[in-house]
Amino acid sequence: MGLLSRASYVVRSKVNSLLNRAEDPTETLDYSYEQMRDELKDVERGLADLVAQKKRLEVQRERLQENVEKHNEQAREAMRQDREDLARRALEKKQAKLESIEEMEDQIASLESTQSDLEEKKSQLQERIERFRTKKETMKARYEAAEAQNRVSEAMTGVGDEMADIGRAIERAEERTDDMEARAAAMDELTERGVFEDQLSDEDAIDRELSQGRSNREVEAELETLRAENGGEQASSGGETSASVDEAESAVDESEIDESAVDAELEELREEEDAGKDDSST
Repeated sequence: MGLLSRASYVVRSKVNSLLNRAEDPTETLDYSYEQMRDELKDVERGLADLVAQKKRLEVQRERLQENVEKHNEQAREAMRQDREDLARRALEKKQAKLESIEEMEDQIASLESTQSDLEEKKSQLQERIERFRTKKETMKARYEAAEAQNRVSEAMTGVGDEMADIGRAIERAEERTDDMEARAAAMDELTERGVFEDQLSDEDAIDRELSQGRSNREVEAELETLRAENGGEQASSGGETSASVDEAESAVDESEIDESAVDAELEELREEEDAGKDDSST
């Protein structure tokens, strides 16, 4: 097989595949039915034309027959007047009219035969069209039922084109949702760890840690209060309570020491800055 033959074969196969997918059997059946009805209309028009032609010949035949009678009268009147020559001419015309009538009768008989054939073919075509219409409606009903059943089956199994698109859309939505949830969780974690500063807040990471420390001390103080209110446990755990209070006080002292050290460092930085300004002014 040559290159052109192979290309032609491939093109025809592709076109045939596209036509098979695009073809709707119900539309094809309707189109065929309309074509058959058009053929029937053509037969009816042809039959009507033939009958009209036959009627015209019959009218002409009747006129010729009237002329034949007229020529007979002319011939008799001519003989009564001893005009044999006129009688001969009238009879000659009569004979010509009779020949024309004979030809017309042959034509009329032929047209009648053709009319009978057309009427029979028309009757057969009508019966054929009626059978096809019944079969067409039956096939359309079967096709539509099969198509509906196929759509339901595809929807139930999820193998149809539309269901496949829906499945892919759901997968993409799930992937994007998972990514957004993971990103939100990561941002929350980094914010809690102080990696991202809140641009709308005056607090920094140190302030948040100090605030967390104060919250912890308040919680510990409330716990100590609850322990003190519980009389049954106070007697058995008096030493532990006093130790816990001492630890809390020592934590407070350490916090105060740390804050005083920070204040001292800040004061030294201010003095150094002032000394630098004096040197620059001299």
